[in-house]
Amino acid sequence: MSNVERDPVSTTCTRGPEATEPALHRVEILTPRDVPLGGPRSMSVRRTLPQRARSFVGAWCFADHYGPDDVARRGGMDLPPHPHTGLQTVTWLFDGEVEHRDSLGSHAYVRPGELNLMTGGRGICHSEVSTDRTTVLHGVQLWVALPNEHREAERDFQRYVPSPIRKDGAEIRVFLGSLLEAVSPVRTFTPLLGAELILEPGASLTLGVDATFEHGLLVDEGDIELNGTALSPAQLGFLRPGTGSLTLRNTSPARARAVLLGGPPFEEEIVMWWNFIGRSHDDIVRARQDWEEQSERFGAVEGYAGERLPAPELPNATLAPRRNPPSS
Repeated sequence: MSNVERDPVSTTCTRGPEATEPALHRVEILTPRDVPLGGPRSMSVRRTLPQRARSFVGAWCFADHYGPDDVARRGGMDLPPHPHTGLQTVTWLFDGEVEHRDSLGSHAYVRPGELNLMTGGRGICHSEVSTDRTTVLHGVQLWVALPNEHREAERDFQRYVPSPIRKDGAEIRVFLGSLLEAVSPVRTFTPLLGAELILEPGASLTLGVDATFEHGLLVDEGDIELNGTALSPAQLGFLRPGTGSLTLRNTSPARARAVLLGGPPFEEEIVMWWNFIGRSHDDIVRARQDWEEQSERFGAVEGYAGERLPAPELPNATLAPRRNPPSS
């Protein structure tokens, strides 16, 4: 799912201030905001990133969490062809099935436990439609900011089905990066970690992780303690670099599920508006203009029964990035 809200706000994304030593291992709790993506029957998502308290977890710069959504009541997902620049999109489902088409010519079905990663560097467009087989739609949509040297990368689409790892009452699927003995073959432009974790009731799991990474744990269902800090569904627990292990404990009477994200701090500044990521106001203006003029920059989606999505109006203000705060 992409950012197709009617009135997107500009988001200036910068890395948060460096931690002082006492805060190094403290878990920060980020709570989402609800964002409707269209009309009265449209889906509503819980957006955890970006927000005022934090813009990035590594290069992860956008996190929407949605469902479980009754398709019969809401109508499911039907996102017309829409553009992207300067990012990779990561789709991970817990329930349902989504048909993906893009201007690279990719045609795929997104299913639970299967990673679909699309690269929209200089420009790509795609459509996403839940299939007739879907009764409940439930998952996360994540974006990764491309570093400046790769932000005009060629279009790409990758699919990967990770095998589950079972450890200490948990089932783990590593879809990006490496964890335990699992290594994802999916190509990214910065080091990343992405994994789904399912914990049985009462399960306690300790994972060795890269201490140079920031980490975020987005809870889907159940109550989970992360390094002793309680997290509820839809909350994201954030840890700064310097932590070499994560301990997760399911305090729920039923199973718990979460998505673990990680990566080294993203040192660059970006401007994000609608579905575009750039480095300046002019980058965004050009991308919007190219989309509205149906430029070859984004190509076209074949096989979608409907019109492409028009871009919203730009705000009457300059979209200006901020500098990262100085390191302490």
